[in-house]
Amino acid sequence: MSDTLHINNSATTQQTYDAIVIGSGISGGWAAKELCEQGLKVLMLERGRNFEHVKDYASANKDPWDFPHRGTTPLADLKDRPVIARTWGKSEPIINYWAKDSEAPYYEEKPFKWWRAYQLGGRSILWGRQSYRWSDLDFEANAKDGWAIDWPIRYKDIAPWYDHVEKHIGVSGSLEGIKHLPDGQFLPPMDMTCVEKDVAARIKDKWKGERHMIIGRVANLTVPHKGRTNCQFRNRCWEGCPFGGYFSTQSSTLPAAKATGNLTIRPWSIVSKILYDKDKKKARGVEVMDAENNKTYEFYSKIVFVNASALNSAWVLMNSATDIWPDGLGSSSGELGHNIMDHHYNLGASGMVEGYEDKYYYGRRANGIYIPRFVNINGDKRDYLRGFGYQGGAARQGYNRSVEELAIGAAFKDALTEPGAWTMNIGGFGEVLPHHQNKISLDKTGKDKWGLPILSMDAVLQENELKMRKDIVSEAVAMLEAAGVKDIKTRDTGHEIGDGIHEMGSARMGRDPKTSVLNEHNQVWDAKNVFVTDGACMTSASCVNPSLTYMALTARAANYAVGELKKGNL
Repeated sequence: MSDTLHINNSATTQQTYDAIVIGSGISGGWAAKELCEQGLKVLMLERGRNFEHVKDYASANKDPWDFPHRGTTPLADLKDRPVIARTWGKSEPIINYWAKDSEAPYYEEKPFKWWRAYQLGGRSILWGRQSYRWSDLDFEANAKDGWAIDWPIRYKDIAPWYDHVEKHIGVSGSLEGIKHLPDGQFLPPMDMTCVEKDVAARIKDKWKGERHMIIGRVANLTVPHKGRTNCQFRNRCWEGCPFGGYFSTQSSTLPAAKATGNLTIRPWSIVSKILYDKDKKKARGVEVMDAENNKTYEFYSKIVFVNASALNSAWVLMNSATDIWPDGLGSSSGELGHNIMDHHYNLGASGMVEGYEDKYYYGRRANGIYIPRFVNINGDKRDYLRGFGYQGGAARQGYNRSVEELAIGAAFKDALTEPGAWTMNIGGFGEVLPHHQNKISLDKTGKDKWGLPILSMDAVLQENELKMRKDIVSEAVAMLEAAGVKDIKTRDTGHEIGDGIHEMGSARMGRDPKTSVLNEHNQVWDAKNVFVTDGACMTSASCVNPSLTYMALTARAANYAVGELKKGNL
């Protein structure tokens, strides 16, 4: 079985492969799995450290009191990660899972939160695991609204690949028959709490079945699956799961790729550019800077999959073939780096639920509820385009609540040993339109630790998203009121692009090389043996979590690439 290989001397190690995969996260892992299983010899390049399943989940089996700072990150670690210091991700158990901004900075023309995890597996260790299919409501949206450009595919093109991915990774969920949120190949769903079930019933009754509250569709196993143990309801997923209870590169796609004997992994490998043959109009490989010794190496392949995450994938393209296209490989349309999208959130409503004081729930469910989009569909019309969904849940308050009538003493302590009142919280996730002016570019005056150019971010919520945010809050209140929730409080703390951790759109797919970077098979128009299948490829954003779609697009493109390779077309 091929295992992790760190190449220190290019003169004495293999240089040529059938395929190179840049990145090892959610989409990179899928590219490696599919290509290896089709018989290709694959080199996976990861810019960060090696990171092994179970062994490197340093905190996953620790108790809260085992941490030197009891979960609070030391200021020295935050100094190296000023972006993460602005987020909820600044937790002691996982602070070292995030990249050091001090080593790889970027410039913010407008406030932009870029969450990065430079290690084998990337953010697949840290993701929220919510896994929803898109529908033609999403794939047809740009064309119907006359906005940006049309997707070159429809739901029927990707549906078999959703099946393929779900069957492998394991997605638990309920069959609901909602047309714009298609059902999938689900493992048994997790249970909603008693409060969630009652709130869901009241919402359904109030809006005559036009609004739904369902259990989240999540890539956590509810039964053993493909050699992995089911979720243990610890809700510590972001520390890495020793049981393999949720999908990650380490738990799922990497073992499958390794089992073929066709995979070589090279950590500490920053791909600085794709090597382009202007006579053949194809890539011939990549240039790599070794992040440990600062030496440069070249590796060669018949096809290249770019899966470095949406913004870094664009960065690689921007640095490539600049002798032909000054703005980089794939820039001939003028769209490379433009149309940056995210999902805007940090808003919603919550309140108290009375009458369930004799009820509790099992464990710490690593999931919540989902309320699918209900605006601008089925005859509903708003003064903005697209829509939003909600995630959230009901729970009983814990020891850290305040007990208003007791401020001190034994009675106060005793009260905190009992569960508090039930609360219900829902938070909105809204679609961001592909605005051409929301862009990234190379800031060649700034350099990272390795002397490479950095990105400049120029993206912000526009009028359409700001109008939508008002409705997200007001509709949350309306639903909670209809469900009998009391003492409702609203929140909207604003949103910086990137904070949704769903960055998309920097190298969009399309039907025309004049208006897009990629074709319907995720091939770069200007180099058809280069495929981009992570968030960079997205033509619009929908309002549902995108990772399942990245995986399905990657599997589809990988199988197409192998077919074209066998035909001699690449």
